[in-house]
Amino acid sequence: MTTDQPSPDEFSTLADLIGDEREFARRATDTDPRVRRRRRLRRSIIALVVILLLVGVPSGYTAWALTAPLAPPVATVQQPPPVLTAPDALAMPAEGASAISVSGGDVYLGPTASGIWTTSGSDEPRPIASITKLITALVVLDAKPLATADDAGPIITFDKAANDLYDKYYLMGATIAAMPTGTRMSQRDALAMMIIPSASNYAEAVSTWAYGSQSSFLRAARAWLAANGLTGTTIVEPTGISPENTSTPTDLIALGRLAASHPVIAKLASTSSLAIEGVGAFGNTNSLLGSSGVTGLKTGNLGEGAFTLLYSATIDVGADQPLGVIGVVLGGASRQSVDHDVVALLDSIRAGFHDVTVATRGQQIGTFTTPWGGSARMVLAKDASVFTWSDTPITMNVQTVTPKRYAQDEEIGSITWTAGPNSTTVPIVIEGTIAPPTDWWRLTHPSELGAG
Repeated sequence: MTTDQPSPDEFSTLADLIGDEREFARRATDTDPRVRRRRRLRRSIIALVVILLLVGVPSGYTAWALTAPLAPPVATVQQPPPVLTAPDALAMPAEGASAISVSGGDVYLGPTASGIWTTSGSDEPRPIASITKLITALVVLDAKPLATADDAGPIITFDKAANDLYDKYYLMGATIAAMPTGTRMSQRDALAMMIIPSASNYAEAVSTWAYGSQSSFLRAARAWLAANGLTGTTIVEPTGISPENTSTPTDLIALGRLAASHPVIAKLASTSSLAIEGVGAFGNTNSLLGSSGVTGLKTGNLGEGAFTLLYSATIDVGADQPLGVIGVVLGGASRQSVDHDVVALLDSIRAGFHDVTVATRGQQIGTFTTPWGGSARMVLAKDASVFTWSDTPITMNVQTVTPKRYAQDEEIGSITWTAGPNSTTVPIVIEGTIAPPTDWWRLTHPSELGAG
């Protein structure tokens, strides 16, 4: 029986025919110019997108990374340690009692320095010996003033009663000087005789001449002491030969100021020698005059354990002006020990004033560091010191500004040290230069960028 279905062989032949047809169509398409153009355009678009992804985005990052602001270098400041100085001990006399006053140095020594700065021993009354003669001279000048330090004043004629004083004080073991009957001498020279060689017979003769009698003089002397606030001082005679002439260190500092400020007394007390025709040549009993800055005032001596010295001194310590010193020593063992103690004290005052180094050139006080490894130092630009007394506290004030260039020697602030009235300022500068980061560091450290 015959059917319309193809045989297996016919199926195979048909498939081959269909495949050939499809291949023919593909080949026909590939040879079509329009199709090829469309394919090329599609591939170009895809390539452009890839290029934009692979090149365009990184180019924007690179531009940003190479120009993004940077955080400023990190500053670490280490202030110089505080400047500490050890106190300088004053060499106060170890024996007897003493006191000292210093003028012109209150800004260094404190507001009490020009009063009673420091003392040793007690302030009880002690014999003052020939320091008494300063009181006698001041009381005489209260009644018989001289116009100037060089004014000779009236002429005094010493009679037989005055001449007898020579023998009186000789027997008492006091210091004396010739006074022949009929000796004529100016008031100034007579005062000089009682102060420079410390002649006791002249002290009584001149005070009697000024007041008419010793009783009148003593009344005037006690009134003068009271008027000047010297309530701790007692005077029973004009020379100091009596141990009942007593005073305290505090009173004697006040007396020293009065004597040093009186032009006549100050000039006589600073005179090292004296020569008067018909009387003789004499040296000042104050052997310290002209040394260690000593300018006066009066010695005293009642024997071992009762040596005294009321002194004035001008000492240059390197400050703006010299210091004026008034000091007293009572109850010294000997003249040599008293003089030694006074010189030691004055030297210790000088030594207490000094320059204290506060800065050294190149001394590091801090650093600048950056994330990319750059660094520079903050250093002091010069050596410096400040002038001060002993252990006066030295304060420090640091001021800094933000650098503009972070370059060598750029000034970025200063430090000021102050001690008492003096101060010194030292600039802070940069040592070293901080270079900018490399491009590679910028490209590889995005988290460090954009902080400016």
